[in-house]
Amino acid sequence: MSDRPASVGSLLRLTPPDRLPEALVTRLRDTHGATGAEILLGDLTMSGLWPVVDPDGPAGGALELRCFGSQQPVVDGRRVFLPLTVWGDRLGVLRVETTPEPDRAAIQELTEIADELAMALRTATNDTDRYRKVTRRQRLTMAAELQWDLLPGRSLSGERFRLAGALEPAYAMYGDHYDWSVTGDRLTLTVLNGHGDGIEAALLTTVAVNAMRNARRSGAGIVEQAELASDAVYSRHGGTAYVATLLLEIDLSDGFVEAVDAGSPRAMIARQGEIRPVTLDEQLPLGMFGDSRYETQKFQLQAGDRLLVVSDGVHGAAPGGRPPYGVSALLTALRGTRLQPPTEAVGTVVRGLREYHGGADLEDDAVIVCLDWLR
Repeated sequence: MSDRPASVGSLLRLTPPDRLPEALVTRLRDTHGATGAEILLGDLTMSGLWPVVDPDGPAGGALELRCFGSQQPVVDGRRVFLPLTVWGDRLGVLRVETTPEPDRAAIQELTEIADELAMALRTATNDTDRYRKVTRRQRLTMAAELQWDLLPGRSLSGERFRLAGALEPAYAMYGDHYDWSVTGDRLTLTVLNGHGDGIEAALLTTVAVNAMRNARRSGAGIVEQAELASDAVYSRHGGTAYVATLLLEIDLSDGFVEAVDAGSPRAMIARQGEIRPVTLDEQLPLGMFGDSRYETQKFQLQAGDRLLVVSDGVHGAAPGGRPPYGVSALLTALRGTRLQPPTEAVGTVVRGLREYHGGADLEDDAVIVCLDWLR
């Protein structure tokens, strides 16, 4: 294996965004002894891995799923499975078949090539629909299309935290949403529950999210973010529609959290085997009244804490007149995530929520966000 990963990175940067898979496969075959290669991307529900080079080929099997879940290379004879991940955001898996069997140096080089490919794929999705078509297994509603385009990603990692989010149902969302951004020693996290349903709820959430981003990108803290978003929603709807929102700003240097609780999303902390709610004084949802003003409250994360935030489509779900999911079933699901990373934990909660509905469609969309505070 003579080409360095930087050469592959240069090749991908010079390749049209929709032709990245073919360019990589050709390079691996010509200069790295590969007899075959495939890129498999995770679908919107993160329940399967689907091929890009040969779209009619089989979905990823046990080895691909093991690599995706563990985020570690998996070697099976002449086949190597490598995670495609950017800043903790899991995209899929690169499968390479080599001749001869890869040694440790070859696996390391292929790992670095997979990292180059992951970065290129994430960037390319802004300029081609090829990869988005692979990740969706059925047609989205217009509301869901708006929601997915608004999301920051599905997971994020830093030196002191691991973060993941899930949105359900994936193909027919309404107004629930999450957003995050890390800049310097600040991680800003918001979970929203828009009023209403269908595309109107999605448009309402879009206004609120972009207003908060506008304030945040101008250097404003979460109080000003909430107030600008509230004013924007009220100016459009006059109080007839609103967005229940929890805004958190986490100081990455010491774990202190400032919070603005403007509605229904709930936060809880799993600490040393116990799960307890984060008690906050609830303020008015964004856009309910004109000139609403907000105040922050504070709490502290400790090393090893798991912070979970859920929308009312999770904690308030009561299918068929059953007790709300958040009364006890949610806690049971959360306890089952104790040994899982956030990327797996959010999926466990989603599966528990689906099981609670007994196979029926969810009556509301749902957001689950999980953050592990490492030290």
